[in-house]
Amino acid sequence: MSDAELVLRSTRVITPEGTRAASVAVAGGTITAVLPYDAPVPETARLEDLGDHVLLPGLVDTHVHVNDPGRTEWEGFWTATRAAAAGGITTLVDMPLNSLPPTTTVTHLRTKQQVAADKAHIDVGFWGGALPDNVKDLRPLHEAGVFGFKAFLSPSGVDEFPHLEREPLARAMAEIAAFDGLLIVHAEDPHRLASAPQRPGPRYADFLASRPRDAEDTAIARLIREAKALHARVHVLHLSSSDALPMIAEARAEGVRITVETCPHYLTLTAEEVPDGASEFKCCPPIREAANQDLLWQALADGTIDCVVTDHSPSTADLKTDDFATAWGGISGLQLSLPAVWTEARRRGHGLEDVVRWMSARTSELVGLDDRKGAIAAGRDADFAVLAPDETFTVDPASLQHRNRVTAYAGKTLYGVVKSTWLRGQRIVADGEFTEPKGRLLTRTN
Repeated sequence: MSDAELVLRSTRVITPEGTRAASVAVAGGTITAVLPYDAPVPETARLEDLGDHVLLPGLVDTHVHVNDPGRTEWEGFWTATRAAAAGGITTLVDMPLNSLPPTTTVTHLRTKQQVAADKAHIDVGFWGGALPDNVKDLRPLHEAGVFGFKAFLSPSGVDEFPHLEREPLARAMAEIAAFDGLLIVHAEDPHRLASAPQRPGPRYADFLASRPRDAEDTAIARLIREAKALHARVHVLHLSSSDALPMIAEARAEGVRITVETCPHYLTLTAEEVPDGASEFKCCPPIREAANQDLLWQALADGTIDCVVTDHSPSTADLKTDDFATAWGGISGLQLSLPAVWTEARRRGHGLEDVVRWMSARTSELVGLDDRKGAIAAGRDADFAVLAPDETFTVDPASLQHRNRVTAYAGKTLYGVVKSTWLRGQRIVADGEFTEPKGRLLTRTN
């Protein structure tokens, strides 16, 4: 490591080969070597001795609603990326909706990139959107570097991003398959939702009944049929229904190119604990029962579910009314996703290596960044989180960096304190102190 500018040393470094004591050499923002713990440090290099704190690759969150521009009172690139950095996330991919304009044309993509350029504390990429009337825009967006295309099979909640019925879905999927792109899908069937009981009010049980598992299951079955027919790449967003897991496993066994994510709130919160009127817990699809959660964890363990992402979807506090039918549906989780998942993972016998696989390695692979992100290995970006895994803290909304400090985790005691976060070999946050934005805008390269 004679050319090293920086060496990070820890007794616990999570590498693709396992956790070990190691010295990680960095030059030019890239990891140049992972060496034995006691490897000599060149005189030209700065040593950061992390002691027993765990050095893990920066997390990659591929499902974030930044809402900027257009709904910046909900969130923005400055606040969202600070919250991400505080939570050990070094890369995020922004969803095409809740911003105005949505990312559904190349012109709209350029607008969003321009807004994000000088505000990003971490690296940021972008999803495109698939709408009923923009099939002609999909290939240009792909060529402009979006990582794939988001579609809804049921109403999205905002008028400017309509959902795809059967024929528009088939047209969009066929076009995306033609250039081997990735279609990522909010999978709830609108007809099953329409036939479910709709009872306004503060009772969480009523809201849960209005978004039944069958709505997810039916939509996923439809997605599998279309993907199989077109040999298309599809990804199921924010899976909450464990009933869909057997059909997903069967589809994979038959060669269908389908991947699946779930979210920290489905893995750590349960319907049984949601107080009536507490719409900070509202999201779509909803947080379900504890027995359902157990099966999601089992599917993570066996690989049926590929990865864990936040689906960070904030709003202003006034939209979180005590009526579950009308309150905005979305949970803000960027800053707390790592400790929330780690807290429950350790309780269930999983290790930090598992968490890194679900929240960094596999998310990087999903969007084709696994040659640069997602692992502590030579040739990857020197993106790191430094974690004290056995330390605890109690969630105080006032300490959160996202714009609207509404959280379903308020008052919870979590394991895992992020001590510092590093982006391409530069420490961007430590002990609550942030540098100026150093993030780059990423585009798909393969």
